[in-house]
Amino acid sequence: QLQLVESGGGLVQPGGSLRLACVASRFIYYHAVGWFRQAPGKEREGVSCISSSSNNTHYADSVKGRFTMSRDIARNTVYLQMNSLKPEDTAVYYCAALFMSPKCPVDGMKDWGKGTLVTVSS
Repeated sequence: QLQLVESGGGLVQPGGSLRLACVASRFIYYHAVGWFRQAPGKEREGVSCISSSSNNTHYADSVKGRFTMSRDIARNTVYLQMNSLKPEDTAVYYCAALFMSPKCPVDGMKDWGKGTLVTVSS
């Protein structure tokens, strides 16, 4: 089973930035990797996705232009750079992986990390 560990969460003021990292236990170039988030009382939602075997990225409308996802193949790591953060971005952020997929379906991802908390507040 693929192990995923997220890091980089914390408390940040509105307008600030954070970079999340998701480190995998093995080579993940052939996996689609997604970032998801879940706010208190809300369902888990997709934030961004990088397709398997490529650097094609997809973003939720709510984060387009503010968040950027990238993959470091040598480090088995996927990043989420979050800029211009808003209070509504407050949530636990998870990364998840699915082998050989162009997309990251929230109900179809196979391996999940335990999450990292992002709090945007003044």
